[in-house]
Amino acid sequence: MPDLTHGDDVAAVNSLRSAVMRLSRRLKHQRVDESLSPTEMSVLGTLARCGTATPGELARKEHVQPPSMTRIVALLEAKGLVKLEPHPEDRRQKVVTQTERAEAMLDESRRKRNAWLAGLVEGLDEDDWAKLREAAPVLEKLAHL
Repeated sequence: MPDLTHGDDVAAVNSLRSAVMRLSRRLKHQRVDESLSPTEMSVLGTLARCGTATPGELARKEHVQPPSMTRIVALLEAKGLVKLEPHPEDRRQKVVTQTERAEAMLDESRRKRNAWLAGLVEGLDEDDWAKLREAAPVLEKLAHL
């Protein structure tokens, strides 16, 4: 566990925060469809990872209020990126599913971002690249805590 009273741990946490934020901002600029907000892209990514979900489930996963998610889903539906279908067990609810158009857009976005990131990685030496490969699963775990 990091000891935030210890100078090295404080410096490491600060460096990690700063690097992740800068890298995230730069990755966000590699979008395929500029008409979508980062939140809309995030919702599509969540649907791609988790499959269909109710708007309430999406709100919890995205850490937004349900009324906000209802608006986001409506915008995505109007753009033809998601469809709403009756919930199989609860007729009062709907489930949100991404469309083939959304899947294709996400695939293209991933390809573009991966190519951009791979270009950066080419600037690393083999030792740094090995460290980054080792750190990737830890960063993934951290992102989902």
